[in-house]
Amino acid sequence: MALEFKTVRIEKPAEINFILGQTHFIKSVEDLYEAMVGASASAKFGIAFCESSGECLIRVEGNDEEMKKLAVKNASAIGAGHSFIIFMKDAYPINVLNAVKNVPEVCSIYCATANSVEVVIAETESGRGILGVIDGAKTKGVEGPEGVKWRKEFLRKIGYKR
Repeated sequence: MALEFKTVRIEKPAEINFILGQTHFIKSVEDLYEAMVGASASAKFGIAFCESSGECLIRVEGNDEEMKKLAVKNASAIGAGHSFIIFMKDAYPINVLNAVKNVPEVCSIYCATANSVEVVIAETESGRGILGVIDGAKTKGVEGPEGVKWRKEFLRKIGYKR
């Protein structure tokens, strides 16, 4: 049985955040929808779930057509069974991530980011799986005093710290 490795680049506008994860049941897409709505009333989002048994369809939910289309486009490119991707605007992953992780069917989260991401895929004759992600750029050094000052000021400016 042949094993092939490939990467799939997530295609999205720079300002759009997303969550990529793995789940295990067809009702996941509805439960993820409920978690998103419950966690953030203002979030606009689209969810795509790659079913890995039965008809092996991409199941879609959301409250924003643009985000739903983006989710379908990227889920189609990834094509790994039981994976899901949630694209969001007017919200950040930090606003919804605990709710998503608490969905009983969710097994793991690969990333939650607005960064440029490549998904590392393994493919055999029986299907595809996500091995992990390359999230953002390579580390360039260690934070110094000016970086600490900037980080603390930035977090307070955007309201995440007091």
